[in-house]
Amino acid sequence: MLLINQLTYRIGGRVLLDSTSAAVNAGHRVGLVGRNGTGKTTLLKLLTGELKPDGGSIEMPSRWSVGVTSQEAPSGSGSLIETVIAADRELVALQAEAETAHDADRIGEIHARLQDKQAHTATARAARILSGLGFDHAAQQKSCSDYSGGWRMRVALAGLLFTQPDLLLLDEPTNHLDLEATMWLEDYLRTYPGTILMVSHDRELLNRAVDEILHLEVCKLTLYQGGYDRFAATRRMRIEQSEKAKAKQDQKKAEVMKFVDRFRAKATKAKQAQSRLKMLEKMDTVSVIEQESGISFSFPEADELPPPLVTFDDVSVGYNGKPVLQGLQMRLDADDRIAMLGANGNGKSTLIKLLAGKLAPLTGSMNKSGKLRIGYFAQHQTDELDMTATPILEMSRRHPHASEREVRSQLGRFGFSQERGETKVANLSGGEKARLLFALMTATKPHLLLLDEPTNHLDIDSREALVHAINGFGGAVILISHDPHIIELTADTFWLVENGRVQNFEGDMEDYRERLLAKRPLSAEDQRKAKTKPPAAAPKPQRPSKKQLQQAELLVTRLSGELAALHKQMATPTLYRGDPVQLITVQKNLREKEKELAAAEESWLTLQEQWDAAVQAVG
Repeated sequence: MLLINQLTYRIGGRVLLDSTSAAVNAGHRVGLVGRNGTGKTTLLKLLTGELKPDGGSIEMPSRWSVGVTSQEAPSGSGSLIETVIAADRELVALQAEAETAHDADRIGEIHARLQDKQAHTATARAARILSGLGFDHAAQQKSCSDYSGGWRMRVALAGLLFTQPDLLLLDEPTNHLDLEATMWLEDYLRTYPGTILMVSHDRELLNRAVDEILHLEVCKLTLYQGGYDRFAATRRMRIEQSEKAKAKQDQKKAEVMKFVDRFRAKATKAKQAQSRLKMLEKMDTVSVIEQESGISFSFPEADELPPPLVTFDDVSVGYNGKPVLQGLQMRLDADDRIAMLGANGNGKSTLIKLLAGKLAPLTGSMNKSGKLRIGYFAQHQTDELDMTATPILEMSRRHPHASEREVRSQLGRFGFSQERGETKVANLSGGEKARLLFALMTATKPHLLLLDEPTNHLDIDSREALVHAINGFGGAVILISHDPHIIELTADTFWLVENGRVQNFEGDMEDYRERLLAKRPLSAEDQRKAKTKPPAAAPKPQRPSKKQLQQAELLVTRLSGELAALHKQMATPTLYRGDPVQLITVQKNLREKEKELAAAEESWLTLQEQWDAAVQAVG
């Protein structure tokens, strides 16, 4: 178990964590969420010992190994396979010592440990992880120096996953991944054998890969059961309940004060009035859970243009005369909402650059409306910002004819107050820099938005604001994103970019997920199992009795109530200040009750399916 007890941390004069406590059970997968700047990455650094707390403690089993995402990309001439395996320093050291050791006892210890670490499968495991993150067999044999920083960050992630630490700390692991690698990572983390604490703003990842949410808000940590959607619903309910309880208490206080004011001067009632005043003093004040102020922004509307905005006639595009995409035969209209699918390296960004005018067609013709204005967002544009300037200065430089009022109004569309508008770009958060890029690219009121990975530095609330802004925009949008949630809520057309071609993909994101899973090659171990596993016998139809169904449902209801009571007990702050043995006992009971409930629900669903199948067969 990971136990955070009364943890306090300050940076400068600002408190990030204020005597906060939380407990994460061994083997649980937890998403750490909160607004940008609340201290999520700081908490990970405290857990690894990189930072020291100002108060409180962090406890975990001494035998646990801890791994955290690296901020530095690996380099060197070694192959990707070698780089990933080298991430497990103990494995490499044992293999080296095995070749030189002479003492029989030590040789036995080395080989026993190598067997524990499954050294004989190291190459296969490293290859499987690299493949999932987008490196085919040929790519795995190349050296790190052959790849850009973003791809080498994937190798760093592969090395971390390969070491399989007992406590896996992930800080925005999908930032350098495409949609395909992100979907693979979801599946990988769902079956990870250790404990996971993951900072992420990817709502879909937090729904699919974790079973608890740890929320950092107002310097406090609160643990919620379920994925992100369940957390959001539970938190909304808690806010509503706290507001109702506060209103009820305020009403009660008002009634008491009304009595006191009326009778405190009367001798016969003075004693009762004083009694009620003492009752008010002893009354615990109900605290209202404060809702964080929302973030919103909007894209300015452009004048309408007659369709089509853009047409392609047998266009090819690429670099240095070599085509990346060929045979492009498409058109864009003003109401198009298009998401591009396909692994990195297949040409999605190349097509965006063609539309943005950054590349010219190698062959064929591309026709644009003469009055078409385009807004182009690419994550690398953050590096082109002047770090010494302010948002107001950046906007004024790019639009010298705009008045100060127009400049401030445009920045205000994207959440920049007067103070933040006058803050140096270097002191803006990653999310604020992204919003500044949105403001700069849309100042000309474009008819077409080209968004290439716009969400990397946006927190969940900002991503929701982006969804609303896209859906409220009257022009056309083409989107590349590794966030399936954004795609599902904004796009109604999909272009599949692969094998040098672009074609319509008929289906939704779930269809695309299934397509990827079907194409994913089986590992050697999975292939062996598939060959040796005997064909399953056709199940005989069974029809449970109605009594069995009722008993199964009652069991689920009873266990749900018992689990709710344990969760309520876990939410009591005094539990973490008392006897640690009691806390461990409650945690153990909670884990066992969760397993019992899961088994009971599975049994109930199975009985229900058998009942439905039997009824259909009779019908």
